[in-house]
Amino acid sequence: MSGVPKLEITGLGKTFGSGRSATVALRDINLTLGDNEFVSLVGTSGCGKSTILSIVAGLQDYDDGKVLVDGMPVEGPGLDRGVVFQSYTLLPWLTARQNVEFALKAAGHKKRDCRDLADEHLKLVNLTSFADSYPSQLSGGMKQRVAIARALSYRPKMLLMDEPFGALDALTRHQMQELLTRIWEEHRLTVLFVTHDVEEAVYISDRIVVMGMSPGYIKQSFDVDLPRPRHQRMIGSDEFVAVQRGVMAAIRGESEPA
Repeated sequence: MSGVPKLEITGLGKTFGSGRSATVALRDINLTLGDNEFVSLVGTSGCGKSTILSIVAGLQDYDDGKVLVDGMPVEGPGLDRGVVFQSYTLLPWLTARQNVEFALKAAGHKKRDCRDLADEHLKLVNLTSFADSYPSQLSGGMKQRVAIARALSYRPKMLLMDEPFGALDALTRHQMQELLTRIWEEHRLTVLFVTHDVEEAVYISDRIVVMGMSPGYIKQSFDVDLPRPRHQRMIGSDEFVAVQRGVMAAIRGESEPA
C-alpha cells in the first residue's frame, strides 16, 4: 500500500471496567487498510471485532495506541465514515426516501438536493419502487438496503459494517452479498466488515483478518486472491475452499497457545 493508509490502527488497547472488575478487551491491535481495500474481521464471539469497528466509527473511546483515518486521529463519529449495523436503525415514521434524506440533511446538504441524492442511492440498491414505503412495509433485506443507501448517500471515505447480514435468511444474505460486492466494485471505497460467516468473508473480501481472544488480538491474516467480479459459482471452487479452510483452521486454533 502506497501513500497514507486509509485506516491505520497502531498499538490499540481497550479495557472495560476498572479495578478487579476490569476486562482487557483488546491488546496491541495493529491493522492497516489501504484505499479501496475490502477487509473482513472474523473470530469467535467475544474476541473484540465489534469493539474495533465501534472505535474506528468513533462510537467508543480507547485506552492505548492510535487510530488514524487518512492520517488524522479519530476523535468521534464523522461523515468520512458510514456505519451499517445488524439492526436496521431506520426511523419507523419516515419512508425509505425520507430516511436517506434525513441523513443527507444532517450532513449539511441543501434540502433541494436531498431528494435527488436519496433517489440516486435508492436506485443503487434497487429500491426505486419502494421509495415511499415505510420500514414496516419492507422485508429485512429491503430495510438493510435502505440502511446501506443511507450510509453511502453522503459519500463517506470508508464503510464500516458490523454483521450487517447476520439477521437475514440464507437466500437474502447471498443476494445482499452480491449487491454489496457489486456496489463496491463499481464505486470503490474502503470497507471494514465484521462477520461470523467465514464463507461470506471469503466471498466479499480482499483480505481476512482472524482475531483471537482473552484479550482480543490479531492472530493471522489471509489474502483472498479470487478474481473479481465475484459470483456465487466461485464458492465451490478449489481456490475458494482452500482459503475458507485456512481461515477456519486459524479460528479453531483459538484453544491453542498464541
